[in-house]
Amino acid sequence: MRLAAAANEAYTAPLAVSGLLGCKQCGGGRDQDEELGIRIPRPLGQGPSRFIPEKEILQVGSEDAQMHALFADSFAALGRLDNITLVMVFHPQYLESFLKTQHYLLQMDGPLPLHYRHYIGIMAAARHQCSYLVNLHVNDFLHVGGDPKWLNGLENAPQKLQNLGELNKVLAHRPWLITKEHIEGLLKAEEHSWSLAELVHAVVLLTHYHSLASFTFGCGISPEIHCDGGHTFRPPSVSNYCICDITNGNHSVDEMPVNSAENVSVSDSFFEVEALMEKMRQLQECRDEEEASQEEMASRFEIEKRESMFVFSSDDEEVTPARAVSRHFEDTSYGYKDFSRHGMHVPTFRVQDYCWEDHGYSLVNRLYPDVGQLIDEKFHIAYNLTYNTMAMHKDVDTSMLRRAIWNYIHCMFGIRYDDYDYGEINQLLDRSFKIYIKTVVCTPEKVTKRMYDSFWRQFKHSEKVHVNLLLIEARMQAELLYALRAITRYMT
Repeated sequence: MRLAAAANEAYTAPLAVSGLLGCKQCGGGRDQDEELGIRIPRPLGQGPSRFIPEKEILQVGSEDAQMHALFADSFAALGRLDNITLVMVFHPQYLESFLKTQHYLLQMDGPLPLHYRHYIGIMAAARHQCSYLVNLHVNDFLHVGGDPKWLNGLENAPQKLQNLGELNKVLAHRPWLITKEHIEGLLKAEEHSWSLAELVHAVVLLTHYHSLASFTFGCGISPEIHCDGGHTFRPPSVSNYCICDITNGNHSVDEMPVNSAENVSVSDSFFEVEALMEKMRQLQECRDEEEASQEEMASRFEIEKRESMFVFSSDDEEVTPARAVSRHFEDTSYGYKDFSRHGMHVPTFRVQDYCWEDHGYSLVNRLYPDVGQLIDEKFHIAYNLTYNTMAMHKDVDTSMLRRAIWNYIHCMFGIRYDDYDYGEINQLLDRSFKIYIKTVVCTPEKVTKRMYDSFWRQFKHSEKVHVNLLLIEARMQAELLYALRAITRYMT
């Protein structure tokens, strides 16, 4: 397979460099004093993620046939094997769907030209100050022939893209405020107007990259080696460090800081898992015995929605965006505000009145063929993905927990499922977990390693990445519901 061979060459290219340089420590062929005049970048950080030890992430070269094919396809589509892919590969079924969807959005036939697609990705990622994604798409934008002047700031882009800035802003931070007037303003902007098909393509891209910014921060994705913050030319300070370690990518041995969760006694974190398992058993028994009335269910939703406003981290400080990122969007002070804070009341969004399966899916598929199907598949994989494990336990039905996580995110966005008992959320999600969820979904640029370490301390990193997949897909669906409902109202 030629693609696999090309990918293999890219993966193993650094090995050739060590043959050139050599070192006395490992018996390389060149004299240490011989000057080659080559500056070789050394990766900063500890592998693909700042939160997950590199040794726990699948190493390229040790993957099975299915994962190797995924890596090869990713490399062929993107021209790189990025750190997001290397972390998502914990869950290959999801990764395959994600890569297929992203490839279609960025590179296959569609209403928007290629350079517009990457520029919209830049705009969306910049709203959350995600320099990782901004840097990747700046390179891609230029690669497909985008005008470099646009990168000097949004005001240098065409008016049509500038007009999208308001929708980008509201969708990223307060999607419940989107109305059909936002849609009308874009569709009736005279010579700068969007078609319905173009707008749906843009909305899907915006929601995709808002959510991907959440994953990037939520999993502590490290900058790529070729991007700002991803490399240094300074030699490592470790005394017995070998140049071959650098060129082979083995740059992070013993560099990973001690996980703060490891400082918690094993018995404490063990009992946390047992307590969660017991709550799940009790809730299942209660479900079997009695069912709350509709009035009680509605009341519990309002209580949970109100309580979610008071979930915040002690680390919650304003993050000032760097000029390199903030120039790609307007109104830098505009950010997330809790749904009902300051007396502002927005009607609850009832899924029974407008949902993805019955309304959003068909609208997207009609205006941007096949994309609705791809997104729907990705939603279902993320929601239903399970290995029937919880930490050290096997053969566990985790559907109750997965549904609580998904519905808690939608609750924060004011979205209610009439058939769900929101009293379960407080039973299953503790405060540290809620803080992490809310930060990843609403203000991802504020996520810290301490937040990541503080929830589910006995769980594997693969399970925490699984949580992040739930978070980003629930967030994307929530944003899409508000935007697509506004489009539907404009059309009717």
